[in-house]
Amino acid sequence: MIYNNNIHIFGLTQGTDLANEICDILKVKKNEIITKRFADGEILTESIDSVRGKAIYVIQSTSMPVNESLMELLIALDGFKRGSAEEINVVIPYYGYARQDRKAKGRQPITSKLVADLISKAGADRVMSIDIHSPQTMGFFDVPMDNFYTAQILANEIVEYVDKNNWNPDDCILVSPDYGGMTRTHKVESYTAGVTSGISVIGKKRPEPNKAEIEFVLGDIEGKNCFIIDDMIDTGGTIINAARALKDQGAKEVYIFASHGLFNGPAKERMDAAICEGIVKQVVVTNTIQIAEEKRFNGLKIISVAPLLAEMIKASVDQESLTEVYNRKKEEIYKKALSIKAKYK
Repeated sequence: MIYNNNIHIFGLTQGTDLANEICDILKVKKNEIITKRFADGEILTESIDSVRGKAIYVIQSTSMPVNESLMELLIALDGFKRGSAEEINVVIPYYGYARQDRKAKGRQPITSKLVADLISKAGADRVMSIDIHSPQTMGFFDVPMDNFYTAQILANEIVEYVDKNNWNPDDCILVSPDYGGMTRTHKVESYTAGVTSGISVIGKKRPEPNKAEIEFVLGDIEGKNCFIIDDMIDTGGTIINAARALKDQGAKEVYIFASHGLFNGPAKERMDAAICEGIVKQVVVTNTIQIAEEKRFNGLKIISVAPLLAEMIKASVDQESLTEVYNRKKEEIYKKALSIKAKYK
């Protein structure tokens, strides 16, 4: 528990629910900030409490509406800086524009770097994010940046699934939806090695944004329960095509696990159809994004990252190693996985 009155936690429009959870875990009172909008759309933020000389944590995902969420964050940071906050820690569970981290074609911007510059310039002293699209984005910031991983959260859920359904670990496999996601999938496997058997990967190409063509499935997935591990679900087309490819290759059940559930455009209808057709059994995402009711569907499960962020904030305040937070949880999950595997030896 944090008893330091100098720690203030604020939740902006896209971080209110998560901030409430974190404050409940840490047993601290959430500080209030008001966001107002003028008739033309201009944003004004105002902290109710004084922040002078305080270390503050501002929680805001730059999710849909992305540009409004980003501007609200920048304006709030400027207000905190001008209010003489001693230290401004920005927690961005979902970092928008992270996909624009390179020039894929001539004359394209590297918008991820631009946004990092804006956040730093607005007054951030430190930035924390969760499962950022590309780890190299950390190098875009001129202030310390921590990227936390949901691997342990997703892995714990997979272990629970295997245990609850009494599945033989030899019949369970992790799947990376592309080569770029192999590192992420290996991180999950480092926790689930006792209850999953190997990794499969799907080969695909992207002719344009939000479109992907499946080329092949590498790995033996016939008759197995497959867990696709991805960083985000946007419109859902790509991940459902991946699930369909697995079913075509003889997969028994397909579960989709992702850090960020954007569910934009036709995502809800696509997910509903995929679950009704038996292509996907269940979709599991974290609450890095506040998912509106109209975007939710049967078969969706949302698990919280609040315990992870609360532990990280506490470790930062106490000046403890953040790595140790991961290691403690890893040991706990790994022991559980090994105990399950032992039943099938």
